[in-house]
Amino acid sequence: MGEVKTVHANIVDVLNSEIYPGKLEIADGKIADIRRESRKQETYIIPGFVDSHVHIESSMLPPSEFARVAAVHGTVAVVSDPHEIANVLGMEGIRYMIENAKTVPVKFFFGAPSCVPASPFETSGASIGPEQVEELLKMDEIKYLAEVMNFPAVINGDPDIHRKIGTAKKYGKPIDGHAPGLMGENLEKYASAGISTDHECFTIEEAREKIRLGMKVMIREGSAARNFDELMPLLKDHDENPPSPPFGKGGLGGFSGGSCMFCSDDIHPHELIKGHINDLVKRSLEQGLDLMKVLKVACLNPVLHYGLDVGLLRRGDDADFLVVDSLDNLQVLKTYIGGEIVAAEGRSLLTKKPAKIVNNFNVGKSKVKDFTLPGKKGKINVIEAIAGQLMTNKLVIPPKIVEGNVVSDLERDILKIVVVNRYREAQAATGFVKNFGLKKGAMAASVAHDSHNIIATGVTDEDICRAVNLIIENKGGLSAVAKDTEMFLPLPIAGLMSNEDYSAVAEKYTLMDSTVRAFGSTLHAPFMTLSFMALPVIPRIKLTDRGLFDGEKFGFMDIFT
Repeated sequence: MGEVKTVHANIVDVLNSEIYPGKLEIADGKIADIRRESRKQETYIIPGFVDSHVHIESSMLPPSEFARVAAVHGTVAVVSDPHEIANVLGMEGIRYMIENAKTVPVKFFFGAPSCVPASPFETSGASIGPEQVEELLKMDEIKYLAEVMNFPAVINGDPDIHRKIGTAKKYGKPIDGHAPGLMGENLEKYASAGISTDHECFTIEEAREKIRLGMKVMIREGSAARNFDELMPLLKDHDENPPSPPFGKGGLGGFSGGSCMFCSDDIHPHELIKGHINDLVKRSLEQGLDLMKVLKVACLNPVLHYGLDVGLLRRGDDADFLVVDSLDNLQVLKTYIGGEIVAAEGRSLLTKKPAKIVNNFNVGKSKVKDFTLPGKKGKINVIEAIAGQLMTNKLVIPPKIVEGNVVSDLERDILKIVVVNRYREAQAATGFVKNFGLKKGAMAASVAHDSHNIIATGVTDEDICRAVNLIIENKGGLSAVAKDTEMFLPLPIAGLMSNEDYSAVAEKYTLMDSTVRAFGSTLHAPFMTLSFMALPVIPRIKLTDRGLFDGEKFGFMDIFT
């Protein structure tokens, strides 16, 4: 045994719902012993926080840099679906994330992306079939089959998706879901296929039905999708020991894992720098929820469900834990992972690691005429963005036509939106979107879920073209342009992530966000909201690089009606 370290505090034993003064003895990265003491301490030891579902790429940081900031907030582990980079670079992208994550002590547990591309109605940079999914699921680093987004394929018996699900069962690895709004008979079919979780619930009724069918519900609070307030009653309503057996380390300490977990899903850098799962814990406690129940949701349930190698404050566990100031405030004073302090007093103690550049960008500059849409008689189908949701509504309204072409209508807050294929030369797709609020200029990004083509919206075709070409010239990033403005945030890693320090990325993103707000947007997260306008597997109407898509009928629709 190596050198023994001791940490004295009031120990919060969540598995046994007990708090007592004591000390941890740590040796070789493990908890060698836990000893009770008589004198109450000023600080508390709690298990580390776990994000049960996150796409690291959405932070615009590689795993090594994400770790540096997340550790400050007490995050010791994340369950990460690398399907964003997989849509761009395939297996190479997944291996990139795994190898980069190994350079830091924060624990990353990756899934095998099940839907690359997310649907057959968009163009991605790569595809991952059943054979590649099996190759991934054989790996120790791959803990689960990542979110099965194409739920119609599951319901309708598509052989490829069912083969992937069967492979996950073969290797004893859980299967993550993604079924926004799905209820009734179709939900029963989906759950009975073996889907064990869902992070897309946007009503409490939907969440309760999924729990009734044995699924775990992830309470999500990301940069665009914010479901915390709607779903928090679940923590009051549901028992922490549901009848459905969890995967992994079930039954530890008489506790099998509960129905709920916390997740961020997609969080942008300017918000990650402010807080992570710790914020959801604090908000839960502010609403009067029981401390032990909240910590089970934040710390234990993901570990038990996925069978993660994360310490739970038991003898022999990895020494992964937090020292916090009080049980009212839960301010993280120190974050330990493997017995080492990785963050203290709001500062990361992890050094920045180099991140190599990988990418897939093969398209030339656009022309203004690429975005012209000749008018027709009748009305047009318009995407209505909903603040705080990834779902959209469909509006059918008369278009504004100028000199024979359909154009943005600022009086009704209806802007042109385009998606440009970044993997090969192709005709741009054009549509219209409501609620972005721009009064001038345009915004564009190479972050466009899930295939990550270039998406842009703006007031004029000239503005849109200029914003798109900034992305193309730099092979990835975010742009905001107007007559007197040109702002850009480079994302050279797969067009999704920066290789800069997290604080610099957060600062630049904040500037991009404030620029778009100065253009008139009132959305909470305009760039994040824009990125989901291209995701066809979330209803009701979206725009992929191949055209306007009906997410309820699961097929393309004409812009004119």
